[in-house]
Amino acid sequence: MMNNLLEIGIFILIEIILNRIVNLAFRIMSKKHNTVHLRFLKSAANFLVALVVTYCLAQQFEVTKDISRVLLQSSSLIVAIATFAAQQALANVISGFSLSVSKPYNVDDKIKVVQGSSIVAEGLVKDITIRHTVIRQFNGECCIVPNSVMDMAIITNTNFNGDIGNFFEVEVSFDSNVEEAMAVLQNICIDHPLTLNTRDNGVFVRGYTQNGAVLKTTVWTKNLDHSFQACSDIRVNVLKEFKKRNIRIPYQIVTVSGPGDAGPVSAGQTP
Repeated sequence: MMNNLLEIGIFILIEIILNRIVNLAFRIMSKKHNTVHLRFLKSAANFLVALVVTYCLAQQFEVTKDISRVLLQSSSLIVAIATFAAQQALANVISGFSLSVSKPYNVDDKIKVVQGSSIVAEGLVKDITIRHTVIRQFNGECCIVPNSVMDMAIITNTNFNGDIGNFFEVEVSFDSNVEEAMAVLQNICIDHPLTLNTRDNGVFVRGYTQNGAVLKTTVWTKNLDHSFQACSDIRVNVLKEFKKRNIRIPYQIVTVSGPGDAGPVSAGQTP
C-alpha cells in the first residue's frame, strides 16, 4: 500500500515539475514574442503532460493497466463516442488551433467581436486557452468567449496593421482665414510628440455647413492609447491657437425675450 502511494506521489511530482518546465519555457519565449499562439500552445502542452503522466501512472497497476489496454484497443470506438459527446468542446479546441495559426489578433490588441447584428465583446485581448479567449472590456469586466465563437465571428482588430488613424474635424466660420486655419491644424498635428503625422498628411475642407467650412485631417499614432491622448491634446491646442489668430469656431446662440419684452425668441450665429 505504501509503495502504491509512493508511486502515485512520484508521478504527481513528475507532472508538477514537467508543467513548471513548460511554463518556464513559454514564459521565456513570451518575453520576446508575447503572442496569442504561444499562450494557446502552453495550455495545450500542459494538457498533454497531464494526459501522458496519467497514462503512465495507469500502467503501474494491474487493474488500471488492463483498463488502459482495453481502452487503447477500443480507441476507434472511444474516439467516435468522445467526438459525439464533446462536439462543442472539440470545436473550441480545433478553433483554438485555427486562431493560433492564423493570428487574427494578439495579446493587448483592441478588438470588437461581432456575430450577426450583435456585438459579443469589445476590449483588449488578455489571454487564449485551449477552450476560450479572454477579452477585458473597457468597463473592467472580462468576457470569456469560446474559441468556436471567435473563429466564426467577424473580428475588427484596431491594431492589426500597426499604426492607428483617427479622423479629426473642426469647423471654422466663413469670415475666418481658412488657409491659415488649415496650416495651424496641420502644424499642431505634426508637432505633437505622440503623432506620426508629416507634411504629406494634409488638411482638407470636407464640406460646408450653414455656419462655416469643416476642416478634416487624420491623426496617426502608434497605438490606441496614444490616439486618445493625442486627439485630446490637439483639440485643446486648436482652441488656443485659433483664439490667438482670431480664427473663429462658429456656434449657435439663442436669445429668449422676457414676458415684458416685445421681441420674439430668436436664434443666430455668434458674431
